[in-house]
Amino acid sequence: MAVVEVTPVRSRSDEVRMPRRTPLTWVRNGGLATFVFLLPLLFVFGAFSWYPIVRTVLMSVQHTNLVQRPTWVGLANFSAVIHDPLLPIALKNTLKFAALALVFGYPLPLIAAVLMSEVRKRRGLYAVLAYLPVVIPPVVAVLLWKTFYDAGSTGVFNTVLGWAHLGPYPWLQSQSTALPSLVLESTWANAGGTVIIYLAALTIVNPELYEAAGVDGAGILRKVWHVTLPQLRGVLLVTMILQIIATAQVFLEPYLFTSGGPANSTLTVLLLIFNYAFGNSLGGDYGKATALSLMLAAFLALFSWVYLRATRSWSTG
Repeated sequence: MAVVEVTPVRSRSDEVRMPRRTPLTWVRNGGLATFVFLLPLLFVFGAFSWYPIVRTVLMSVQHTNLVQRPTWVGLANFSAVIHDPLLPIALKNTLKFAALALVFGYPLPLIAAVLMSEVRKRRGLYAVLAYLPVVIPPVVAVLLWKTFYDAGSTGVFNTVLGWAHLGPYPWLQSQSTALPSLVLESTWANAGGTVIIYLAALTIVNPELYEAAGVDGAGILRKVWHVTLPQLRGVLLVTMILQIIATAQVFLEPYLFTSGGPANSTLTVLLLIFNYAFGNSLGGDYGKATALSLMLAAFLALFSWVYLRATRSWSTG
């Protein structure tokens, strides 16, 4: 005869009751102390992060120069920016700067990091020398390179090229060479930080993979292509999106080198925003400046989202 086990039915009163959350219990459990410790952080974050964002959105629908009383204009600032004949020029120059920076500035740090990783002696010295341009203040670096780009025959670059009977070249004074000259300086100034990132990433690559590739007869180029690049795939994708965002916001080089010239050949989106806000000594049009800033921020946010979604499988596969 089978024995049926009967489970007693428990009433709600038999269940363990959770203590009721009240403001007093929240204070006793340390909630108030936690909130007090968070107050300075919340204040700083709100004052220096969220308030400027909210203020920017409000200014983008106003006509204001921060001197006179602002007036509501709605989407007129966005329409004025879109129909500005300088906007296509700024977009074209920014895209060209980003493309040149990716073609020349993106692979150089990786090549330098791979070469440094193969060096057995004085690797730390080479890493310091690669990172040194990052330590130099950006304004000082630009002013230093501005003397190198002297269009005269006594300029540093023209003097060196003169030894090979080349030049002199106008560099910053020519519409065809001004933007590539800015890309060259920007690559020199910013590549050091990426080199350090790649050097750190290379330390996690399993040495046995290189040994196995060497047993198969692979040279350094094949090792880099079949071992290094696949192992650094996630890091490479992150550094690429960071470089694209940084080049889309380039401002210092065009402003200090050429002020957007010659003939607007180095005018970028951020420099156009600066001209909207501060180009007029009697008070700039901050409405148009903030409108273009929001448009740039929205584009970069959308581009980053699409990029991360498209490369998710590559970075984790």
